Amino acid sequence: MADLRTIKIDGKEIEVDPNLTLIQACELAGVEVPRFCYHERLSIAGNCRMCLVEVVGGPPKPAASCAMQVKDLRPGKDGEPSEIRTNSPMVKKAREGVMEFLLINHPLDCPICDQGGECDLQDQAMAYGVDFSRYREPKRAAEELNLGPLVETHMTRCISCTRCVRFTTEVAGITQMGQTGRGEDSEITSYLNETLNSNLQGNIIDLCPVGALVSKPYAFTARPWELTKTESIDVMDALGSNIRVDTKGREVMRILPRNNDAVNEEWINDKTRFVWDGLRRQRLDRPYIRENGKLRAAEWGEALAAAANAMKGRKLAGLIGELVPVEAAFSLKQLIEGQGGHVECRVDGARLPAGNRAAYVGTATIEDIDDAQMIQLIGTNPRTEAPVLNARIRAAWARGAQIGLVGEPVDLTYDYAHLGNDRAALEDLSSREISDETKDKPTLVIVGQGALREADGEAVLAHAMRLAGNSNSRLMVLHTAASRVGAMDVGAVTDGGLDAAIDGAEVIYNLGADEVDIDPGAFVIYQGSHGDRGAHRADIILPGACYTEENGLFVNTEGRPQLAMRANFAPGVAKENWAILRALSAELDAALPWNSLAQLRQALVAEVPHLGRIGEVSENEGAALDGFDLGKADFRYAIADFYLTNPIARASPLMGQLSAMAASRASGDMLAAE
Repeated sequence: MADLRTIKIDGKEIEVDPNLTLIQACELAGVEVPRFCYHERLSIAGNCRMCLVEVVGGPPKPAASCAMQVKDLRPGKDGEPSEIRTNSPMVKKAREGVMEFLLINHPLDCPICDQGGECDLQDQAMAYGVDFSRYREPKRAAEELNLGPLVETHMTRCISCTRCVRFTTEVAGITQMGQTGRGEDSEITSYLNETLNSNLQGNIIDLCPVGALVSKPYAFTARPWELTKTESIDVMDALGSNIRVDTKGREVMRILPRNNDAVNEEWINDKTRFVWDGLRRQRLDRPYIRENGKLRAAEWGEALAAAANAMKGRKLAGLIGELVPVEAAFSLKQLIEGQGGHVECRVDGARLPAGNRAAYVGTATIEDIDDAQMIQLIGTNPRTEAPVLNARIRAAWARGAQIGLVGEPVDLTYDYAHLGNDRAALEDLSSREISDETKDKPTLVIVGQGALREADGEAVLAHAMRLAGNSNSRLMVLHTAASRVGAMDVGAVTDGGLDAAIDGAEVIYNLGADEVDIDPGAFVIYQGSHGDRGAHRADIILPGACYTEENGLFVNTEGRPQLAMRANFAPGVAKENWAILRALSAELDAALPWNSLAQLRQALVAEVPHLGRIGEVSENEGAALDGFDLGKADFRYAIADFYLTNPIARASPLMGQLSAMAASRASGDMLAAE
């Protein structure tokens, strides 16, 4: 770090890094400086001029605090510290003038604008503006843009802060938005009226400081002060993005990101943000029993008794789906293994070694990407498997990191060296001599689930671990299922994997595993939230809560336990997942030893202590894998359709529309390539 420098802000002396901008120095001093275009995660534009401050002894005009660094300040004439004033008459007059200019063409839409109540322009006009305008000419209007089904535009409200342009270009890695024209003719627009081709585009809604970009699905449905806000965790991928769920009554109205620098920074992907319409549709709201080939509604007592009778004295298997909290996975393991059965969470066939946390989680944290100078991707397309993580890799690439890919060439939004598409490329890479210079650099190996689902998955993982060891790199296993790491931690696995677990099983207890095709013959008890594939195959259906409707523990892809909190209540008579399993255990005369979620978590942490360290990443231990032979196949990625990966997404009409648009765009790209 550079030597600290003493400066004075509004009469208060503070020591700061000279490389900081004045607006950052003011934040460290606890002084609020208004801004519209400045955002700490985007490049500096310096075009709104709202952050003007007075530099004592400098030019006789205010300076833009976002575009001037502390090291550019001159000391006083007698060597005293440089001084900045943020509340002087010069600054007050400048801010009032800037606000007056910004409002010249801004329409009086506040009563009908979706940004009302959480609008930066409203708040700063009240705090720093004046109560009149000298502008009497007609206001300018602008045409609306069609950016797709997610972002609604009202471009007459735009103040040209360019946050949306900078985000899409720098973070999302697309080039469809820009600014054209000069002066009164300047406008933000999209290239040739294209819709946005990114699964991170919803973040520009949060970034827009006015109502120019708002959520199209949420439009005109609620005001922010009507909503109950609950901090929770996302389960649409395994990143564990921190989110806020806003509810009105029993309905989820919208999902927004929460800042967590260690996980998702302040971004979320579009599936996370807009999947809430799938929470309301195709819900299982009461138990069902299949009789004569047809499902009929039943009461809880009857359904639990029927499930217990079906399970008693028969060979059992339990399957754990992708959205299951750790408490439910632990309860199912105790219940099924207590009856002599087997439980399996690797329902996609991933060859993850049980008990070796350094192999099934890895040794890297998400933050390691920030400092990495080389990142090697093996059998993973992070743009679809974890879009927010991919944006972090792009940021590392923008800072100079080198990226390599073993797998099918795809558009990752950044340049990379393509090293091959098959196992031979991985074998060659893992056997190379690594120079001492490279070993001294912070490097990262990321291996995806698509690479681990084939018959030689253990060998792929072994070579990835060998590469990480040879190059002194950290290893990250990029999961796609939110429940996977937590279920592996509690030991919900069977030697031999999925086939061994269900081999010869007479009764299969399916806990939300909708991606598994169960052969005819076995009796299936399905516990889940949506009428998806699992419910269609079921003989008994027990309706459970989804991730916004119960408190649950999820462990993300780096091994960080996080708490998802209940934001609303499940429909009908559906119950929390752990409670259903506790009630069923009593029907089996093998009651699980807890009567509350708190007691269950105590038992869970007693067996797996690191699950009690919420928000922390533990050091992972485990031996290197050996003795596995690589096959010859090409790598295939884990996710074919980003928008339809789980029952909630498949119940969402909006996700279906986005999936169709993506397929149409892909077919158009292929035709263009031909």
